[in-house]
Amino acid sequence: MSDVLPLFGPLLENSHTVHFAYDLGARHVTYVSQKAYEKLVGDPAAHVNDDLPHLLSRVHPDDWRFLQQQLEQVGPDELVQDVELRLAQPQGGTGWICVTAYRTRSGQGAELLCGSVRDVTTEKTYALNAHKFNVKKNSTLEILSHDLAAPLIQVQQLADHLAHEAQGQLTERMQHLLALMERSCQSGIRLIREFVDNEFLESANVDLRPERADLAAWLALLVGEFQGSEWLTHLRFEFEAAEQPFYVSYDINKFQQVINNLVSNAVKFTPDGGLIRVTLARHDGRARITVADTGVGIPVRYQDGLFERFTKARRPGLRGEVTTGLGMSVIKTIVELHQGRIWFESAEDRGTTFYIELPALPA
Repeated sequence: MSDVLPLFGPLLENSHTVHFAYDLGARHVTYVSQKAYEKLVGDPAAHVNDDLPHLLSRVHPDDWRFLQQQLEQVGPDELVQDVELRLAQPQGGTGWICVTAYRTRSGQGAELLCGSVRDVTTEKTYALNAHKFNVKKNSTLEILSHDLAAPLIQVQQLADHLAHEAQGQLTERMQHLLALMERSCQSGIRLIREFVDNEFLESANVDLRPERADLAAWLALLVGEFQGSEWLTHLRFEFEAAEQPFYVSYDINKFQQVINNLVSNAVKFTPDGGLIRVTLARHDGRARITVADTGVGIPVRYQDGLFERFTKARRPGLRGEVTTGLGMSVIKTIVELHQGRIWFESAEDRGTTFYIELPALPA
C-alpha cells in the first residue's frame, strides 16, 4: 500500500478538496493538501496548526457536536460521510463545508483522524434558496386556489339558487345559460384544484434525499406564509416549537408537501374565524409534529379508510373545494419513507388533529 500512495500525490495536491491527517494524540496536523487548503483558508498550509483553533471556532457548535457524535458511533476505518457544517465567514455571513472523515492508526501506532473537506457554500446557498422558494410557491398555490375558486363557487351557487327560485318561469334559452354557467364554474374549480394536486403529486414522486436541517425554522417559515394570507382565508394560523433549533434528517421538499397538504386540508374544513395550529416537540427521542384545526372534523364512517389510495373519504370542502382523494395516501407514504408514522384524532364539529413522528437527531 505504501508503494501505491505516492502515485496519488499530484491528485491530492491539485484537487479542490482539502485532504488531511490529524494526529489525535499529539494534537497536530501531520498532512494537509497544500493548494486546496490555501484556496479554502487563504493562508499558507505551513500555518495549518496555528490556524486550526481559529478555524474550529468558526464552525457552528451544533454542527460540530453532530460531527463528533457521528465519529463516536463508528468503528476504526469506518467512514462518516458528507457531514455538512456551517462556517462563520470572516467577512460576515455563513459558509458551508462538507466533511468526510474516519479514525485509523498509522504504521507507528498513532491514532489519526483522516478525511477531506470541501467548500459547498455555493451549492448549499442555491439549495436553501430553492427550498425557501418551494415553500413560498406551494403555500401561494394553495392560497391562490382557495381565493380563485371562491368566486366561482359563489357564482355556481347563485346560478343554482336562481334556477331553483325561478322554476317554471325561465325560457329554454335562460335555462340553458344557467346550466352553462354552472358547468363553467365547476370546470374552473376542478381545473384549479387539479393543477394544485398535480403539482403536489409531481413534487412527491421523486427519490428521497434526506439531509440534516432545522425542522423548527422550516415549519416557522411555512406557517408564516399562511399567516400572511389570513385576510384571504379568514382563518388564524399559529406555530409553536418546544425547542429551537430542532434537527431532523429529512427531505425538505417532500416533507414540505406533507405539512402543506395537511394545513391545506385544515383550511378546507375549518369555518371562517377558526384556528389552525402547528406544533413541534420532542417525545421519547422523536420529533412530533401536530397540525390541529377547529373545523368540522372527519365523520366516523370515513376515518378507517382515510389513508387508502382511493379512499371513500373524498368530500368537498366547506367552500366547495374538490379533492382527488390521493393526498392522504401520498402523505402516509412520504412519512413512512422517513421511518416515521402518522395518525389522527377527530370528532365531528370538534376539529381534527394530525400527528406525525419522525426520528430526531440529538438535542
